[in-house]
Amino acid sequence: MAKKTFFVTGTDTGVGKTMVSAAILEAAKAAGKRTLGMKPIASGCEHTPEGLRNDDALILLQAATETVAYDLVNPVALAPAIAPHVAAAQAGRNISVDRLVGFCRGMHMRPADLLLIEGAGGWRVPLNDRETYSAVPAELGVPVILVVALRLGCINQALLTAEAIRNDGLVLAGWVANHAEAEEMSCEQETLRYLMDHLLAPCLGVVPWIEGAGPDILAGDLDINVLFEN
Repeated sequence: MAKKTFFVTGTDTGVGKTMVSAAILEAAKAAGKRTLGMKPIASGCEHTPEGLRNDDALILLQAATETVAYDLVNPVALAPAIAPHVAAAQAGRNISVDRLVGFCRGMHMRPADLLLIEGAGGWRVPLNDRETYSAVPAELGVPVILVVALRLGCINQALLTAEAIRNDGLVLAGWVANHAEAEEMSCEQETLRYLMDHLLAPCLGVVPWIEGAGPDILAGDLDINVLFEN
């Protein structure tokens, strides 16, 4: 059974959740931890001889120390690169909170020191007409790691997301500031200081933009010790 499990969300889509998640897994590996990662839903999958495969899920699979089948890492693989609930509808598939929670609990039963469950898009991404992805970590009762892309508007997005996480009864265990784009953000240090003062959760690190760098390189910019306390 995984000793520590966290749900990884972002302030928006395209903020670097997968690369940050993989970097956390790499940092934990360097600390001698046994790790697992999963992305329960992935849209934008490619057809391969082995079936539908998603680049993000493959990154998590490679970054983890424990070897598991691809279908356990990404149990719901969807081809269209669009919002999950729309992609599922086009594929004639039904996505529900109960089903995703079941997949996550199955992975949680595997032995590891750390399990990361990466969400899709932001906190309130729809799964269907009635449910949003945020209900999955709420049902699991796991703490959340927030990835904040350093760009214009991120303070508002980060504070609103943190507020929603807490209003859903969950703990914001930490957050990561990520340079998701090559272009440097204006007034970056002022933004970081404000977020550190107001998010009321530990900053696990500021991940730089390094062209072509893998998660093993980016792991050096993270301090994940707080995740293993208590």
